[in-house]
Amino acid sequence: MTSATPHRAPHPPQALRGVRVVSLAPNLPGPAALMRLAAMGAACVKVEPPSGDPMSLYAPAFYAHLHRGMTVHAIDLKRESGRNELARELGRADVLLTSSRPSALARLGLDSDRIARDWPRLVWVAIVGEYAPDDELPGHDLTYQAEAGLIDGALPPTLWADMAGSLMAVEATLQGLLLRGNGQAGAALHTTVALAEAARFAALPRRYRLTAPGALLGGLHPGYQVMPCADGMVAIAALEPHFLEAWQACTGIRPELDAAGQIEASRAWCASRSAVQLTAVALEHDLPLFAWSRG
Repeated sequence: MTSATPHRAPHPPQALRGVRVVSLAPNLPGPAALMRLAAMGAACVKVEPPSGDPMSLYAPAFYAHLHRGMTVHAIDLKRESGRNELARELGRADVLLTSSRPSALARLGLDSDRIARDWPRLVWVAIVGEYAPDDELPGHDLTYQAEAGLIDGALPPTLWADMAGSLMAVEATLQGLLLRGNGQAGAALHTTVALAEAARFAALPRRYRLTAPGALLGGLHPGYQVMPCADGMVAIAALEPHFLEAWQACTGIRPELDAAGQIEASRAWCASRSAVQLTAVALEHDLPLFAWSRG
């Protein structure tokens, strides 16, 4: 339904208060994960090269949103002095978040053997494109989505692999902290998160044809549709029988019509009503509907 005021997520419990996270992960998945960890109370330190995170240049407003309340340090890790500074940061940290290929981290002296030896209590979450042996192959959100079957010939509306991967990185962080609390240390606290796997996870409804074109949630169900209204668009999700019956009752659509006939009747009914009118109908009849105007 339309809303005059923005929605605000409830403030999560500060379960990670006292936990210190150091991130070397630029662009989107790492900072998105860091933002979620900060919301749970973690003290988050972002380490960037002197040139900064590329996102600060191509999406400055989004970069600012992701990094609110965090400490950002510019450290040149190509210099020994910078690597020494990072080592001091890791000595005070509970969690390390990275998103570089293993070979790039090894050139900085951050291979798995050294991390397990020098910082055995450090929970290390490594975001990569794909699991070994393909963790050195280049890729980005778009290629992982394509491999997972989420691309239909046009650019996707959002970065599903990156955003799902960021949540998997948060999950891995919490798992690592639990393991550490149970006495685990060293290599046991190293978890790899693959963005390709995140895309495959997000694509499960498509893989099992729930959302494929012509499938139940891909256009077949008469109460689960997106269609034009008089001044914009409407999304109706009358999936459960009681919602579909309520939709049929308030629109006058005959339930004996086949799916195609019901969809055509819904289109005609919605086309004669504005987004505001459709929202009023949804509120009156307790319908899962969202309508928006083009303006």
